[in-house]
This record gives sequence, structure tokens and C-alpha cells, in this order.
Amino acid sequence: MDTDLYTSALLYKADPRAVIADIGIDLALEMLDQMLLIRHFEARGEQSYQQGKVWGFYHAYTGQEGVQTAITHALGKEKNLYAATYRCHALALLLGMTPEQGMAELFGKVTGNAGGRGGSMHMYTKNMFGGSGIVGGQWPLGAGLAFSLKYRNIKDEVAVVFGGDGSTPQGTFHESLNLAQLWKLPCIFVVENNMISMGTQIERTTSCIPIAENMSKAYGMKSYTVDGINLTDVYDLFKKIKKEVLETSKPVLVEVLCQRFKGHSISDAATYRSKEEVEEMKKKDPIDAFKKLLKENCGFTDEEFEKRSEIQKAMVIKAVQAAEKADFPSIDTLEEGVMVD
Repeated sequence: MDTDLYTSALLYKADPRAVIADIGIDLALEMLDQMLLIRHFEARGEQSYQQGKVWGFYHAYTGQEGVQTAITHALGKEKNLYAATYRCHALALLLGMTPEQGMAELFGKVTGNAGGRGGSMHMYTKNMFGGSGIVGGQWPLGAGLAFSLKYRNIKDEVAVVFGGDGSTPQGTFHESLNLAQLWKLPCIFVVENNMISMGTQIERTTSCIPIAENMSKAYGMKSYTVDGINLTDVYDLFKKIKKEVLETSKPVLVEVLCQRFKGHSISDAATYRSKEEVEEMKKKDPIDAFKKLLKENCGFTDEEFEKRSEIQKAMVIKAVQAAEKADFPSIDTLEEGVMVD
């Protein structure tokens, strides 16, 4: 990522050929498919929003697909505990939510992931605890999930919590880092830094840049910074981090540099970025970068890429059609789900 704020010497680097060999072609193609699914899901979700079929806010993950795809595969999906921001569609899809459940939730239908009650910002799986609509609200939750692992003496899992750069000045972020380090909690704090927060450049909102390298020092915490455009760098780093956290039971702060191709939400015209700047960003598409790597190392072809992309697109279109036909929740169920059964 070209920026004067981050030097190449700061970024964690892995040998892409060695990582691809470690991943293997089958898993590499699975990760590509999942990035394509996320891309098509967001595109159709946005389209449905613009048609008035999806209400509320809609925060797309378009342009950041390689980050959470790499992390969930490196750490493991079946175990570990995850928490996310309101930009949560991708993580839910990666951790077991079907496209049908996700699209129906966007439409507010009873067949949705949360029964049509949560919408775009509140999606869950058996080990993903939201989707949080509160800026910075997920940081204490991540620390709490890590505490639950330590309290139950679960030694082969970690808690992972994602947040944007715009939430790092929040008190919740610093309180969570402090407690996690103080109590030696197995938590990985992941700052997905797209350099823009909601709509203000990071150098105008944050006094400590780079974020992880500087803020971790206040809490005696280990930190890493990695370029999220390169899936292989992220994958290799998080395999390393998981081993460290499990061995030490200490938290780690990670800053992943990434970029969203859209505005903060669909209603955001993103006038704070020029068209030229956005077009330049799109040249560093994580999906294109991974496709190029597969072509160079695995004999992958453009024709195979298009075929796989069409399969994922068809799945999402089918999910949209199912969501359109599904029922809205009955008003008789309005008070359900308030208390735990």
C-alpha cells in the first residue's frame, strides 16, 4: 500500500510461493471461491438496497475480502471465538452462514440469519458473536470472549475481534487492550485500517500512526502490521500469531492495511476521495492479486477464474430470489428473543 505513513520495512512479509505450497491448491481455490462469494454477495446486496428491498444501513466489505478469508483459514473456523463490527457480512459467510440466510437477513425476512431482526449489522454463527452496531462496541466483547476461554481452561482456542481504524481512539479499545494484557487473555485484536475511518483521512483522526506499533507499546503488548492486499502475508502471519498466543496466553495487536472500494455505507457518496484515487486503489484488488499468484504458481487460468466466479454469482442470485419470496416475521413474535430461553 503506497503511503508515507507506512514503510515497507514495517510490514510483515512472507514468501508467497512457500505459503501457496503450504496451503495447497485445493485450499487455495476454496479461499478464492469464498472471496468471490463475498464480492458477489456485497454487489447483489447493494443492488437490492438501492431497489428499496433492504433497509437501514449497509456497510460493504468490498475490497477487503482477503483479510478475513486469510485469517479464518489460518486460525481455524470450527474452533476459536470471533467478534466483528457492523461490516460483518463477510465474516458470517466465512464462519458458516449460508448466502440464503445472509440475504434473507438483509431483506428482514423470517428465514434470515437472525430471523429478520438484525439486518445488515447483526449477523451471527455458532462461534461468531456479532456484528455490533456500536462503534468500538466489539472490542470489550472480544476481550470477554478471551476471558471465557481462560475461565473455562480452554487452551487450544483464541478469541479474535475485528475493528476499523476509526474505532481505535475509542475508550473501549484502550480499556480492552489494558485488561487483556493485565489478565493475560488469549485475544487477537485486529485493526482493519482502510485509512479513511468513516470519511476522514487517518492522519487527521489519529495521533499515533502506525496504530498497532505505537499503541501496543503503552500496554507492553506485541504487535504486527501487514498488508491485507496480500492474502499469503496475512495467512502466514496469523498462523504464527496463533501459535504465539496459545503458548503465552497473551494478547496481540495486529494492524491490517486494507481498502474499501465503496463508501462507508451505501448512502455515503465518498466525496472525500477522488475518482482517480479510487481507480488507483482498485488496481490493488486482493482477488486479482491472489488470482495472479495462482496463475504464476499453480497453472490457474483466466477461464477457470471466470467459471468459478460465475458459480458464486449464481449462488448469490439464487439467494436473492429466495429472500424476495420469503415471509416477513409475524408481529406475534415481536417480543420473542428478548430474554434467553
